[in-house]
Amino acid sequence: QVQLVESGGDSVQAGGSLRLSCVASGITYNKTFMGWFRQAPGQEREGVASISPGSKSTWYDDSVKGRFTIARDNAKNALFLQMNTLKPEDTARYYCAADLRPANYYRPSDFAYWGQGTQVDVSS
Repeated sequence: QVQLVESGGDSVQAGGSLRLSCVASGITYNKTFMGWFRQAPGQEREGVASISPGSKSTWYDDSVKGRFTIARDNAKNALFLQMNTLKPEDTARYYCAADLRPANYYRPSDFAYWGQGTQVDVSS
């Protein structure tokens, strides 16, 4: 059974930083594409960042480029999202997702496994 457990969400002021973590189990982690997605109230879930199994390829949504960094530690089955210079528009529930071979790195429907999410609130 695949499990993804996120942590690290919090309430911060604009300009602050947070580091999200996700720990995976039940999958061959070093062969799995991983991604971070987010969903704000009343909006569709959207891709934030994703990373290939060996960390050679990454993708970022334009809205977070230069502010967020995705990383993984295959020895610990862990995924991270370092978020700097946070903005109120970053407020959302952030989800960790996994798939062996997603057709697209940014599309939620291409990822089979999901965590429960962790809430990030950024106040102005």
